[in-house]
Amino acid sequence: MTSSIPVAGTRLEQGPVPQAVLLDLDGTLVDTEGLWWAAETEVFAELGHVLDEAHRAVVVGGPMSRSLGHLIAATGTTATLAELSLAVDLRFEQLVVRGAPLMPGALRLLTELSAHGIPTALVSASHRRTIDAMLGSLGAEHFAFTLAGDEVPRTKPHPDPYLTAAARLGADPAACVVVEDTLTGVASAEAAGCRVVAVPSVVPIEPAPGRTVLRSLEELSIPFLRSLNTALH
Repeated sequence: MTSSIPVAGTRLEQGPVPQAVLLDLDGTLVDTEGLWWAAETEVFAELGHVLDEAHRAVVVGGPMSRSLGHLIAATGTTATLAELSLAVDLRFEQLVVRGAPLMPGALRLLTELSAHGIPTALVSASHRRTIDAMLGSLGAEHFAFTLAGDEVPRTKPHPDPYLTAAARLGADPAACVVVEDTLTGVASAEAAGCRVVAVPSVVPIEPAPGRTVLRSLEELSIPFLRSLNTALH
């Protein structure tokens, strides 16, 4: 993975900040991808199915309907999507209560965005009850609002979540920066016309036009965001 952080002190730091920063939740701000996989493997194990680790790269980052649809087809379980969704949600919430650590640099980044008055929203494919279970660790005060996957007609990888979030903030999607950790989320943000900063969690993501790949949120700063916005204008 490559990093393209501007050298501190250069004129790039003097550019305008984005109109808004839109952030994913699972795997981006909170280290939950392992917890989702644990919840899925435990639920399927109770049904007599052992999930192969190879499925993990397929289900990471997507909406639960897609992830569980894949696992239903792979295992041949007779459990329904609705039954599995409820079971996995409940198991995940039990695991979150035991502890879901923030990703390195997450709290510092949110604090800086708030301090600089940059409109910030949380845009997740997770359901509302799942987001609310994690907001205590993140601090709801850092976000103008949070948008859940079950609150839009089509969730990621469709552009609807990020188009909706930008509209609610009165921002031009092209002047927004999205922070994501999965290919599904990146596809959603890019389809909406947003600039993307990808911090991969499980599956590698390659740099591309309009997309910068970093190793960690610790590399993402206000000067870096200014440099991205300068490149857009």
